[in-house]
Amino acid sequence: MPTILIVVALCGLLALAYAGWATRSVLAADQGNARMQEIAGAIREGAQAYLARQYTTIAIVGVVVTIVTALLLSIYAAVGFVIGAVLSGLAGFIGMNVSVRANVRTAQACSRSLSLGLGIAFKSGAITGLLVAGLALLGVTLYFYVLTVWIGLDVSDRTVIDSLVSLGFGASLISIFARLGGGIFTKGADVGGDLVGKVEAGIPEDDPRNPATIADNVGDNVGDCAGMAADLFETYAVTVVATMVLGAIFFAGTDIIESVMIYPLAIGGACILTSIVGTFFVRLGSNGSIMGALYKGLWATTLLSIVGIAVATWATIGFGDIGQAASGMTINGLNLFVCGIIGLVVTGLIVWITEYYTGVGFRPVRSISEASVSGHGTNVIQGLAISLESTALPTIVIVAGIISTFQLAGLYGTGIAVTAMLGIAGMIVALDAFGPVTDNAGGIAEMAGLPADVRKSTDALDAVGNTTKAVTKGYAIGSAGLGALVLFAAYNYDLAYFVEQANAGNGFEYFRGVEPDFALTNPFVVVGLLLGGLIPFLFGGIAMTAVGRAASSVVDEVRRQFREKPGIMAGTERPDYARAVDLLTKSAIREMIVPSLLPVLAPIVVYFGVYLIADKSQAFSAVGAMLLGVIVTGIFVAISMTSGGGAWDNAKKSFEDGFVDSAGVRHEKGSDAHKASVTGDTVGDPYKDTAGPAVNPAIKITNIVALLLLAVLAHN
Repeated sequence: MPTILIVVALCGLLALAYAGWATRSVLAADQGNARMQEIAGAIREGAQAYLARQYTTIAIVGVVVTIVTALLLSIYAAVGFVIGAVLSGLAGFIGMNVSVRANVRTAQACSRSLSLGLGIAFKSGAITGLLVAGLALLGVTLYFYVLTVWIGLDVSDRTVIDSLVSLGFGASLISIFARLGGGIFTKGADVGGDLVGKVEAGIPEDDPRNPATIADNVGDNVGDCAGMAADLFETYAVTVVATMVLGAIFFAGTDIIESVMIYPLAIGGACILTSIVGTFFVRLGSNGSIMGALYKGLWATTLLSIVGIAVATWATIGFGDIGQAASGMTINGLNLFVCGIIGLVVTGLIVWITEYYTGVGFRPVRSISEASVSGHGTNVIQGLAISLESTALPTIVIVAGIISTFQLAGLYGTGIAVTAMLGIAGMIVALDAFGPVTDNAGGIAEMAGLPADVRKSTDALDAVGNTTKAVTKGYAIGSAGLGALVLFAAYNYDLAYFVEQANAGNGFEYFRGVEPDFALTNPFVVVGLLLGGLIPFLFGGIAMTAVGRAASSVVDEVRRQFREKPGIMAGTERPDYARAVDLLTKSAIREMIVPSLLPVLAPIVVYFGVYLIADKSQAFSAVGAMLLGVIVTGIFVAISMTSGGGAWDNAKKSFEDGFVDSAGVRHEKGSDAHKASVTGDTVGDPYKDTAGPAVNPAIKITNIVALLLLAVLAHN
C-alpha cells in the first residue's frame, strides 16, 4: 500500500508540473500596450496588498490555534493544522497572482481572436484548479505517509486520525477567512461603484472615471479566485479526510482498514490525471460557443474519471466483497465504484441545474428581466422568488445521492461519492477562475480604450464567466453539503467509539457513562437543531451587513472624489484608485473576524453551555443535533443566495445586450427596466459572492470543530 501512496503523490506532483507549464505559457503571451499594462499593474498591486494584509491577520490567529492544538492534542495534530492552513493559502495566492497577470494578456489576445482570448483565460484558470487539487491531495497523502510509514504509527491510531482532522481544520480556517474577507472586498467595491457610477453618474461599468473601478477588478481576484481556491481546497481536503476517518471507524480491527483509508486518495490521484487530460479538450468549435468549449473539457474529464475511478478501485480494494463494516453491512468494491459514478452524476446534475437557474437564455433569468420592466420592486420580488425556488432541484438530487449511495455501501459509500465529486475539482475550479480573468480583461479593454470589437469579445467571455462562477458555486455547495454529512457521521461514530472504549475500560475515561440520546423527544436535541439552524442565517446576515457597510464607505469615497475633483468626469483629472482599494482592504479585514469565529466557537459554546445546565450526555446530544441543523439550513441558504444572486446578475446583463420582453418591446442599456435590474443585482451581488459562498466553509468548520472537540476531551 505505501507504493500506491507514492503513486498518488506523483499524481499530485504532476498537477503542480502542469500548473508550472501553463504558467510559463500564459506569462509568455503579449501584455498589450503601456496603458493596458499600467491598469493591470494597479490591479495586481491592489490584490497583492490585500492578500498580504489578510494573510498577516490570519497568520496571527493561526499561530495561536497551532499552539493550542499542540497543547490539547499533539505536536502531530499541530503540524497537520499548519500544513492544511499553509497549502490552502498557497493555492489561492499563487492562483490569484497568475490571474492578475493573465487578465491583460487575455484582453490583448482578444484583439487578435476570441479563440486566443478563451485559450489564455481558461489556461490561467486551469493553473488555479490544478494547484487546488494537487496541493490538497499532496498535503493529505504525504502527511498520511509520514505518519504511518516514516513515523510508524498504525493507520487506526487516534494520533493519525486527529492529525488528519487537524489538517482539514487548518484548511477550513483559512477558507472561511479568505471566502468572507474576499467577498466583502469584492462586493463592497462592486455595489458601491455601481450605485454611484451607473445609477448616479450614469457612466458605464468599468469606466476609468469611476474611482472604484480598480478596486472592483481587484475584488474579482481576491474573491472569486483566491477565495474560491481556498474554499474548494478545504472542501477537497476535509472530504477526503472525513472519508478516511469513516473508513478507519467502520473497518477498525480488520485487515482491510489501510486499503479503505487509501482508496479515497487513489480516486483523487486518478481524477487529477483525467482533469489534466480534460483541459486539452477545451477548444472553440465552429459554432463559436464559449460555454460549449468549456463544457467539452468538463464532460471529457467526467467520462475519463469513470475509468480512473475503476482503476483506483481495482488497485486498492478490488471489485469483490471487501469485508463487513462495523455497522454489519457487507461492503462490496463494485458497489463503491458505483457510488463514485453516482458522485459524478450528482456533479453533472447540479452543474446543469445551476446553469438553468442562472443562464441568460432560461426561464428563471428571463422572468426577472420581465419583472424589471414593471419596476424596481417587482424585480426584487421575482429575484427573491427565483432564489427560493432554486433550492428544490439541487436538494432532490442531493437526497437521491444520499439514499442511493447509503443503500449501496452505507455512509462510507456516501463519502466515496463526495470524494469522486471533489476529484474533478481541478477542472471545476478552472471554470471558476476563468471568470475573474475575463471580467478583468473586459475592464482593462474599457479603461484602455481598446476598439469596440475587442470589448465585444471580452464581454462574450465575461458573460460565460458569470455563468461558470455560478455553476462552480452550486457545485461547491452540493459537495459541501454531502461532505458535511460525512463529517456529521464521523462525529456520531467517533462519539460511539469513545463511549464504547471507555465503558470497556480501554481509556477515554471522560466518556465513561455517557449515553447520547438523539431522539426528537429530547428537548436538548431540539435546542441543538434550532441553534445549528440559526448559524447560517446569522452568519449570512452579518456578512450582508458587512458588505453594506463596506459599500457605503465606497459610495462616500466616490462621491467625495467626484465632488472635490470635477475634472474626473471631464477626463482631465485622474481618480485616486489606491484610496478606494486601501479603504476596502481595511474594511474587509476588520469585518471578516467576527462572523468567521461564529462557526468555530458555536460547537464549543453549545457543548459547555448544555453541560453546565444538564450533563455530558445531553451536551454531546445537543452538539450532534446542532451539526445536523447547520447542514440542513446551510444548504438551503447557500443555494438560495448563490443561484438567486447569479440570476439577478445575468438579468441585468440581458439588458446590456438589449432585452426583448414578452410584448416584443426592446429595452436597452440605460432604460428604466435596466435601472431596475441594477437594483436587483445590487442585492444579488453580496448574496452570490459573499454570504452564500461563505456558508460553505461555515457548515464544514462547525462539523470539524465538533470532531476536534471530541478528540480534545478524549485526550485530556
